[in-house]
Amino acid sequence: MCLLDTMEVGKYGNNTVPERSKGVLLEPFIHQVGGHTSMMRYDDHTVCKPLISREQRFYESLPPEMKEFTPEYKGVVLVCFEGGRDGYINLVAYPYVESENLEQDEIPEREQPRRKHSRRSLYRSTSGSENLIQKDDSDNAESTQEMKSPRVELQVPSDIPFQMLDSNSALISEKISFNPWSLRCHKQQLSRMRSESKDRKLYKFLLLENVVHQFGYPCILDLKMGTRQHGDDASEEKAARQMKKCELSTSGALGVRVCGMQVYQLDSGHYVCRNKYYGRSLSIEGFGKAIYQFLHNGRYLRVDLFDGILQKLRTLKEVLEKQASYRFYSSSLLIIYDGKERKADYRHKSTGAMNQDSLQESTSSSPSSSSSSTSSQDLPKIDVRMIDFAHSTFKGFRDDQTVHDGPDTGYIFGLENLISILEEIQLQNQ
Repeated sequence: MCLLDTMEVGKYGNNTVPERSKGVLLEPFIHQVGGHTSMMRYDDHTVCKPLISREQRFYESLPPEMKEFTPEYKGVVLVCFEGGRDGYINLVAYPYVESENLEQDEIPEREQPRRKHSRRSLYRSTSGSENLIQKDDSDNAESTQEMKSPRVELQVPSDIPFQMLDSNSALISEKISFNPWSLRCHKQQLSRMRSESKDRKLYKFLLLENVVHQFGYPCILDLKMGTRQHGDDASEEKAARQMKKCELSTSGALGVRVCGMQVYQLDSGHYVCRNKYYGRSLSIEGFGKAIYQFLHNGRYLRVDLFDGILQKLRTLKEVLEKQASYRFYSSSLLIIYDGKERKADYRHKSTGAMNQDSLQESTSSSPSSSSSSTSSQDLPKIDVRMIDFAHSTFKGFRDDQTVHDGPDTGYIFGLENLISILEEIQLQNQ
């Protein structure tokens, strides 16, 4: 454990852990819908995740025109794994100072490359909430062993319940106060850190903008983009496995697949959630239905969102077409909007239920999608962001041996298909 009164100073040079008063007690980020490393809430505007040096350097090297479509990179913190006599555990973040002579302490991620070095620092005030995670035995068998160590209980500040759906849109979990995938990732992360707690005292975490902080009821779609998901440094075994996943999912046919999502439902007042296993099972037609579901609030299709989302996707496509040699392997694209309808939309409420069997269903009482009749201040808030750059590369980046020509055609292919599917749904529901 990283107990402040037993810090091994010799292992890290002459530096000691900062005073507890300067630490920030990290909280689970309850709106994580995809990925397999845990995202933590640092403060209202900032999240943090285990540092992967390649991803950190990529954020630092982003072209200016791409920054509109990526989270702001805010630096690095040191995260301490702490535990009490009662068996409960938590994570505390401390400022990182570049001169600290720390050993390589990147948190192990399944089959991720091991690299080192980080640079920037940031100070924040202490959070008042406790980071407590509850052990749950409902996860898949592949993570059963990882779940045996931590004794944790989850208490997160959300008054809006979440419910997971299976592939047939049936509820498979009780209402809970966090996204189920967030808990899964968090437990796995803590298990890996706990298993190494005797040897490691501090871990480096990236600080990134919390891109959902401006949304009261964030509806989030996490899309794995591109026709290829393995990095240039992947082993032959991993490359073959990733290529098989692409072949058997919509990644191969469309260049995009669902990695996770949560959608706020006006009729029930809770989020419905999907995970990556649902996304992998989708056919091309099923992918279109998933996009439809993401834009449906339980009462009607949010056709007021289409123009804004399409505009951002088209702009992103133009930006990426100019990024010669860039490859964004295994990265994701987030589409975010606020699930709580604007005041101007209350007159459009509908009691009709969503019919997922047909994309051609049109809800006559839904808001108008006509941009000409909607003033700019009434437009819904929408965001589109690229995330997860642990396997990205470009010419001259970190002395990478493999250099690619032209833009990332696999990613652009996925954007083109996503745009086409959204345009089709919009046309059918005007």
